[in-house]
Amino acid sequence: MKTVRLNKETEIPVLGLGTWKLNGEECVEAVAEAISIGYRHIDTADAYENHAEVREGIRKSGIGREDLFLTTKLHFDDGYKEETVRKSGERLLKELDTDYVDLLLIHWPDRSTSFEETLHAMDELKKAGKARALGVSNFTIHHLEDALKAGVEITDNQVEIHPAFTQKELRDFCALKKIAVTAYSPLGRKHVLELPLLHELADKYEKTPAQIALNWIVSRGMITIPKSANPQRIKENFDSLSFSIEEPDLVRIDEIPQEERIVAPAYSDFDY
Repeated sequence: MKTVRLNKETEIPVLGLGTWKLNGEECVEAVAEAISIGYRHIDTADAYENHAEVREGIRKSGIGREDLFLTTKLHFDDGYKEETVRKSGERLLKELDTDYVDLLLIHWPDRSTSFEETLHAMDELKKAGKARALGVSNFTIHHLEDALKAGVEITDNQVEIHPAFTQKELRDFCALKKIAVTAYSPLGRKHVLELPLLHELADKYEKTPAQIALNWIVSRGMITIPKSANPQRIKENFDSLSFSIEEPDLVRIDEIPQEERIVAPAYSDFDY
């Protein structure tokens, strides 16, 4: 599978399995099924409370840890103070039964603790070999500007992106700063599957609207982590990389009228 380079040591597969709201046996089976299909990138988070299930799904798959890319995120409720980050990092590794994660993210920006303190604590985990790359999630340009002052390499920003919410200005900023972008909710929680253009292009390429949306994301240089527990959908999402969309059609998707973001919890800081 195609990858995007995060740093000198680490490349991330452009398609991964998202596990938000996957718990229990459903999560175990989804992870194992995805890996059996060919996924090598699994995305989880402390807040999802499914590390044990992700661990079991990986074990059940029979694929060695060294052949997988594993992302998790620090839980903002635990705080981002130096000591909390250190303890959380150790706990997450224990829950996942791994010596390291490939990518460790700040899940949500929390300006009550300086980004410098948080990122330097994360960097200590990286220096100890417990994380291979560091990044953030749900950061705006302003958040990134502040965070970059810490002098710690930020390799990825995981944010909501789909054809009806492309975040072009943020993507351009990340490209300028050599920060990869991972698109979560790439189907807009199924909303974008109703877009007429995606149906038109699905007919043209003999694919599904979901496959058109995911292919567009990867074609535009991003990573994406669609979530599903349905084996057919997991396979369909994986097969979204099996064809190429012509550039004029990619441009048409770029030009879809933009809507409001879908993921905007009360604790978000998107106005910053």
